[in-house]
Amino acid sequence: MSLDESEQKIDVREGIVHSSIPADELARLSDDVIAALKTVYDPEIPADIFELGLVYKIDIEDDRMVKIMMTLTAPGCPVAGEMPGWVENAVGAVEGVSGVEVEMTFDPPWTPDRMSEEAQVAVGWY
Repeated sequence: MSLDESEQKIDVREGIVHSSIPADELARLSDDVIAALKTVYDPEIPADIFELGLVYKIDIEDDRMVKIMMTLTAPGCPVAGEMPGWVENAVGAVEGVSGVEVEMTFDPPWTPDRMSEEAQVAVGWY
């Protein structure tokens, strides 16, 4: 299964492809992974990484391994070395997840227009 967040800010759960995981279990896992991502905050911006638009892609494989492609607000972010571990710990605690891999990318670079309306309100940009 693959979950993608496009530049148009569509719901990342709409990118689901064929999976051997039962649909109800896949929906629960997807929701729980997203909920876990929403517990991880950028220390410089008072919003979680999911609502900030830092998560570019979430793959939940048939063996329930979760692969996350994400970015940071800037390549020189002071938590660049720590953020992947925070994400792995949060998502790894989700019931049914067999493991977590986090890939960092800066292509495309993050811009504030990737933020959800909720995040824009939280930081006072809306």
